[in-house]
Amino acid sequence: MKVLLRSDINGVGRRGDIVEVKAGYARNFLLPSGSALVASDSIELQAASMRKARDLRDAQSREAAETQRSVIEKQTINVAARAGSNGRLFGSITEADVVNAIRTATGISLDRHAIHMDEHLKEIGAATASATLFDGVVATVNLEVVAK
Repeated sequence: MKVLLRSDINGVGRRGDIVEVKAGYARNFLLPSGSALVASDSIELQAASMRKARDLRDAQSREAAETQRSVIEKQTINVAARAGSNGRLFGSITEADVVNAIRTATGISLDRHAIHMDEHLKEIGAATASATLFDGVVATVNLEVVAK
């Protein structure tokens, strides 16, 4: 069954796309939730306007993400944590801690799922992490773990 997506659906498509889905999925989920409309010949114009609006919004979001990336990459983000005399932390620095440190240092709010670290930080010193700000825009976050 062909449907016009009214919102982004993971694994299916993005807003304004006309996609082919199973009839049961469309009938039982997409149509009742308002996430899609049945695609007909007359709906092509509406699909084009939805894609145009999506592209404009994506361009603005990409520009904002590029600006955020330049701000984040310029700074070294200090993360304070309790540590022992040997330099080992009593806990570890997680993605949520990195997000809080970025918010404090730059004022940029991110989701913790946007931060990627190879492993949680457990020692004092310098480290790096990456932050996915937008599709294709990834910032390198320079971290400095300091003892409280």
